[in-house]
Parts: sequence; C-alpha cells; structure tokens
Amino acid sequence: MNYKDTLLMPKTEFPMRGNLPKREPEIQKKWDEMNIYQKVQEKTKGRPKFILHDGPPYANGSIHMGHALNKVLKDIIVRSRSMMGFDAPYVPGWDTHGLPIEQELTKKGVNRKEMSVSEFRKLCEKYAYEQIEIQRTGFKKLGIRGDWENPYLTLHHEYEAQQIRVFGEMAKKGLIYKGLKPVYWSPSSESALAEAEIEYKDKRSPSIYVAFPVKDGKGVLDLDAKIIIWTTTPWTIPANLGISVHPELTYVIVKVADEKYVIAESLLESVSSELEWDNYEVTKRLQGSDLEYVVAQHPIYERDSLVILGDHVTTDSGTGCVHTAPGHGEDDFYVGQKYELGVLSPVDEKGFLTDEAPGFEGLFYDKANKAITQKLEEKGALLKLSFITHSYPHDWRTKKPVIFRAAPQWFASIDPIRDQLLKEIKNVTWYNQWGETRLYNMIRDRGDWCISRQRVWGVPIPVFYAENGEPIITEQTIEHVAQLFGQYGSNIWFEREAKELLPEGFTHPGSPNGQFTKETDIMDVWFDSGSSHHGVLRTRDDLQFPADIYLEGSDQYRGWFNSSLIISVAVNGVAPYKGVVSNGFTVDAEGKKMSKSLGNVISPEQITKQFGADILRLWVASVDYTQDVKVFMDNFKQVSEAYRKIRNTFRFMLGNTHDFHPETDRVPFAELREVDQYMLVKLNKLVAKVRKAYETYNFAEIYHDVNNFFTIDLSAFYLDFAKDILYIESANHPDRRSIQTVIYECLLSLTKLVAPILIHTAEEVWGFISGVTEESVQLTDLPDEVEYPEAKRIEEKWNEFLKLRDDVLKALEEARNEKVIGKSLMAKVSLYVTDEVKQLLDSIQENIGQIFIVSDFEVAGRYEDAPEKALRLEKAAVLVTKADGETCERCWVVSPNVGEDPDHPTLCPRCASIVKQLGNEG
Repeated sequence: MNYKDTLLMPKTEFPMRGNLPKREPEIQKKWDEMNIYQKVQEKTKGRPKFILHDGPPYANGSIHMGHALNKVLKDIIVRSRSMMGFDAPYVPGWDTHGLPIEQELTKKGVNRKEMSVSEFRKLCEKYAYEQIEIQRTGFKKLGIRGDWENPYLTLHHEYEAQQIRVFGEMAKKGLIYKGLKPVYWSPSSESALAEAEIEYKDKRSPSIYVAFPVKDGKGVLDLDAKIIIWTTTPWTIPANLGISVHPELTYVIVKVADEKYVIAESLLESVSSELEWDNYEVTKRLQGSDLEYVVAQHPIYERDSLVILGDHVTTDSGTGCVHTAPGHGEDDFYVGQKYELGVLSPVDEKGFLTDEAPGFEGLFYDKANKAITQKLEEKGALLKLSFITHSYPHDWRTKKPVIFRAAPQWFASIDPIRDQLLKEIKNVTWYNQWGETRLYNMIRDRGDWCISRQRVWGVPIPVFYAENGEPIITEQTIEHVAQLFGQYGSNIWFEREAKELLPEGFTHPGSPNGQFTKETDIMDVWFDSGSSHHGVLRTRDDLQFPADIYLEGSDQYRGWFNSSLIISVAVNGVAPYKGVVSNGFTVDAEGKKMSKSLGNVISPEQITKQFGADILRLWVASVDYTQDVKVFMDNFKQVSEAYRKIRNTFRFMLGNTHDFHPETDRVPFAELREVDQYMLVKLNKLVAKVRKAYETYNFAEIYHDVNNFFTIDLSAFYLDFAKDILYIESANHPDRRSIQTVIYECLLSLTKLVAPILIHTAEEVWGFISGVTEESVQLTDLPDEVEYPEAKRIEEKWNEFLKLRDDVLKALEEARNEKVIGKSLMAKVSLYVTDEVKQLLDSIQENIGQIFIVSDFEVAGRYEDAPEKALRLEKAAVLVTKADGETCERCWVVSPNVGEDPDHPTLCPRCASIVKQLGNEG
C-alpha cells in the first residue's frame, strides 16, 4: 500500500511563482472590465466621506520614482479607508499650465514668433493632453485605483472658470492689488517667479567693499568721512538710493592713515582684516539712530544716497551699513518706502541694464559687474574686490540665477489674513510634526504673493483697463469672464478684443470713448493648483470640502500646501485640509538626486517589468517615506524575498483549507484547543495594530508587523507544527478542523489586511479562498478587532511557552551540529525545569512533543538536577537524545511501537488506526 496516498497533502491551483509582470496586467484588465472603481463607490455609498485630495503632478514627462512613491502612498490610504467604513473616492488631477510646457515645445522646434498666442496655446494644450495620457497609463500600471476617466485638469474650462471666481472673491475682499515691487525675476524665463519656483545653488560672485563719501554729516559726521558698504551684486550699485543702518547698533568712525571710515563696531575686527588695516584708530562712537538722514554721495553718479534706519540690518557679515537699492531687494523696498526714496530698477526683463544706468546700458547684469567694479576703482571708491562662493537663488526650471527686480506685478496681500492663516495652521493635524513649524514660519515671514507671470500658457489675469489706465475688477466683469471661460476656455481671452470680453453695454467713467484694454499677464501656476479645493472639492458631488488629507512631497510646504492654504483662507476662512502628510524625495543609493545625466535613474517601469507593481508597492510600504528614500535594485530584491515568503505562506494556507467549508467545518472559539485560540488572539492583535497604522499612515509598521506574523507566528511556529495534524489525521479530526479554522481566519484576515498594499496578490488569493461571496477583495472591509474571552491570559501563557520553545529549538540546533540527531523528529527532548515552568507545562493540554516537532518529550526533573550534558538555557535545561524506536513510514515520527499492528508493520499505532479507518470508509 502506498501510504503517501493516505495523507491529506495541500491542494491548490494558486501558483507558487508570482510571475507578477505577466499576471498583473491580466488582473488590471479584469478590474477595468468590471469597473471596479465604480463598484467600490456603489458599495460604500452612504458611508461617511473620507477625502484625500490629489495634489496635481505636472503634465510633463513619464512618471518617475517620486511620482510612484507619492501615488502608491495615496492609493494605500484611499483603499484602506474604503475598507474601514468610509466612502473614499479618489479623483486624480493634473497641473497643466506653465513655463516647462512652453519650453518643451520650443525644444521641439516650435517658433512662437511665427504664430498667434492663441495658436501657440493650442499646441501647449495638445502637448499637455499627450503627457497626461502617458502619466495616466503609468499610474494605472501601478494599480492606482481612481476615477481615471474623470480627472480634474487645471486646463478644463469649468476649472478655469472657478479659478477666475476665486480671483474675483479675493479682489472683492481687497486682497488683490497691482504694485511696483521687487520680485524674484528670472532673466532666463523673462518672468517673475514665486518663492516656490526658487531653488538655491552655489554661485561664484564678486565681493566688493565700497566707500560712499559723506556729503552732509548733519553735525554727526565730518565731511571727509566715508561710509563703507559691502555687496556681492555690484550690478545693483547704479540703483543705489540709500544706506541702511540699524538704529540700536553702535557705529564707529575709524581713522586709517588719512581716511575716516564709518562701520558697525561689532564688525570692526572682520572689516579691518578684510581691508588689511594694519594701524587704525577709533575716533568716535555713536548710535545708528544718530546717523538718520545723513547724506552720502553716490560713488558713481551725481546723486545723493540717504542714510536711513532699518531693522533688517544685521552683523552676520558686511559692515553694518547696507547698500540699499529699493528696486532690487525686498527689505530695501520696504525701508525705501518708509523714507520715500522711490524705486529705481534699471534692468529690463531680459536682465540687461537700461539707460537708467548711464555708462552701463546694454550690458547683461552679470557682465555689468566687471564694468561697474572698474568704474568704482576709477572713482577711488573701491576698497576691495574678491570673489566668494555662496548659496544663491536660481530658477528651478532653467537652473539659472535669478535677480530681484522691481516691475509692475499683481499681488495677493498676505498681511490682512496672516493671523487667520497662522490660526488655521494650528487647527490642522500634521502627521510630520516638523511640517507645522515649517509652514507656520513660512507664512509668518512671507511677503505678499506675486501672482502675475509674463508668459502665455496659463489662466489670464481677468483684469481690464480703462482709457485712463484704471484697472477694472468688478463682480460683473469677473462673473462674465468666468462664464466665457466655462463655455469656451481661457483661450478666448487671447482670441477676442477687450470690449468683446466685457459684458454687453459695459461702461466705465474712465473710458469716455468706450475703449478698453486687457491684462496680458497670466496667473502663477501655484494659483491654478492652489484653487483646486474650490474648483474640485466644492464643485464635484462625490467630494466634499475641506479635504481630510493632503499628501505631497516635502517641497510642497512652499508650494501647493502653501498656496492652497492662502487661497482657501482668503476665500473660505478655513484651511482646505484637516490633515497633512508629506513624503521625502527619492534619491540614489548615495543620496544623490536621480538624473539622466548622472545615469543613476531607476524608473517605475523598470521595476514593474522586472519585479512587478506589487513589489514596488510593498517597497513603498516598507520605507520611512517621511524622509528622503534611497532607491537601488537591492531594495527590491530584499522586498521580493519578503514577498516570496508571504506568497508561499498564502499558498500553504490555501492548500490546507481546500477541503474546509467554513459554513459547516468552522469550530467556535470556545471549542478550539488553547494553542489555536492563542493564534486567533495573536491575529486579533495584529488586526488592531494594522488598522491603527492605516489610520495614522504608518505603513512601515504594517510591513514589519505583517511580515513578522507571516514568517514568525505562522511559518516558523503555527503552520510548522500543524503539518503533523493537517497531513496525518483524518479529514474531520477535531484537531485538524480546529487548525483549519484558525488558518481560514488568518487567510481571510491577512488577505484583507494586505489588500491596500499587495493589491494584485490579494485579489489573486481571494479568488482561491473557499466560501467567499464578494467578487473582489476590494469589495470587502478590513477585519474588525474581536473581543475574545480570556485573551490576555491566553496570550501571556503561550508567550511564556514560546520562550521555552526557543530554548528547545536552540538545544535541537546544537544537537544537529554535534550530529546527535538529523531532523528534529529523530529527537527525544528531556526538560529540567523550575516549578514555574513545570506549572506552565502541566497546564497545557496539547501534545507538547508535537508542538516541539520531536518524537518524544518528557519533563525529566528539576532545573538544578539537570545532568552535565543538558544545555542550560533561560527557561530550562534541555537534554536532546535520539528517540527510541523505528520511524513510522507515514508520519515520520520515531516510536518504539512501530509495527504493533501486523497489518501495517511499518506504521505507528496512530497512523495504523487512521489508515484502517480510511479503509473502512472506502
């Protein structure tokens, strides 16, 4: 007789190999055919809403690992919330306007000058749609579930219309104005930039010390004194209108040879060292406030430079006397306003000096540095020229330096709403604790928001001008433009004349002849995306305002988190989000930014083709995403190994429940053996931890806890000793059904617990579980925590037992190494224990030898009486010897009773009895 045929071996068609790159597209196709997003929404309809509002990625280029990290995190959140009792729709979005698309078309050979603005914008729109399709395909390959057929796009007509209404509402509240102020200006882009469009890189700049002769000392300074300033932007010297000193600093007059210089006393040592003053004498001390209204002579032009007081002056570097050019610096501008210095900005939009800088007109600002420095030297005003490398603002798109330049711009006022903004920040839940401080400080310190851009691909600023130059922004004009944009799109602004865009019969006292012009600037793209809470959350029936969570990269504290907050507080009085999470950047193994030029790019497509999307998703769950995340192939190999263990354990559980019918075979908790109860208590504890981790976006904890449960609690413990019962006993043996009940509960619960992360694998497993009725695991809920009787006592007792088991396993391993035994079933274990351990073992009803997976087991005596050969460990002294008897051909247990049944001479009594029973049943 072939006894192997009498064993109840695992049976399942669930494949051992994942073959994810091939199988995942098949699963995704099935989801598309069944319209899984809609089915989930129908199932969860009527539940409380949970809204994760998608921060729109920019529609340019294939998705990269940063996109993948962010989108998978969002998908995990949305899926888990829809399985936790919420209606959690996900509407993806795209940011579609802005300079990069204009640049891409130029690179492709499009000549803007040969076509109208409207024609060029249509090409931009076409390009944006092409990029959206590329990115949508990339996201869907990662299994991101969402309303992909109805995303929000910042170029959609209705979205643009709502953005115009937002602008109008802010204007109505007096928060929009036009002014001449210095803003970040990119000569390479020929446009103003927002703070969020600035990045800092090292730049080599000239460092000059310049002497300004005193023209009118106001009785405080002698006429032969000179005030020393320091600057790293010589090109701004032609725009100098003043010198700022701090009112509370002490200043000194220093005599050096025949010269007298004025500097801050606390900087005397560093300045004297820089200017190589061997011998100097302090002849006078005075407060900065005493210097107010002293008049100096501009070192190049016949013009005054007024000494003024400014709290922005520091002693971190320089001389304590700050060169002040109101047209080229924010602090300079504000202090200049106070003293009515005026605004001089002799630099055009391309970065060339104008005729307002006589002698230097036509020079590019950076080239002008040399000419201006030479002129200062000719005039005897240059005290020192050197060069320094320092952190300097650059245009984050062109990667070229920017300047501060005063130009007429449209601004959103921050001051009137600053207190409310700061209050709302305090009301938000920040899951990265430092995020609150970061945004709070940004809002506290930021100036007004420059919202105008000198570009064409974007939403026009909906302002008309009367014949007298007066700007026209009324509720009537705003709503009319909004309706036009909603019907035709914003391109109509560039296709029609101003009068055609105004309401019919519109008149204005500033235009007696009925003539009007229109603004040519567009809005900052951060105003586009920052309006999304109004254009999406407030307008779509499946969403609601405010959102429960915003999740974006850490750069969005100065970007989308920032602009969304400003606009929402301005319009609604509240933050657009209840909570904020941020993820770090994806970098290479050395922490460097990934770039094609460095050849260190790993793309999501590369990972999904080699490993599968589930491996990428599991990797996302495994990392601390709140920090910068290193991406290298070994990451995915390690995660693949963890995945393989999870998959094999799922397969084992499926194989061993093939004949289990939950409706008839499930054993109630109270009737389970205690070790089985223990596993359900452990599972229940895992359920509670995982649910909490999903709630708090702590996915790495889920990865580690689930992984440990699969590998330690199940594979290395419960399922390991269970084989002797599952395979050997008859199908309906109480112990077997008891274990199957536990395995089935683990199978159901674990499939659901990992479903938001391992979406394809969970779906595949679900299709093989007996007794389930839902057509997709996505249409189920996460398991709930259960109140088991005596759960605490059971857990504490069996945790102690597992510590003892660890001692036994160590002893078995040592015995194997010393060739005392081969497999553990060849062993007899004799324990010498304390009274406490003896009491524990006496309370266990189960076959302890079976749990240790040994053929013979005994409690041989007290710990202190253990023989020398015994291995003394924490819980017991363990003696491992060879078990007496023969090996049973069927169960492989060594027993002295093998052969007692003459009909089955190679079997132990237990197996002989089972085989006979099977024969009788046959």
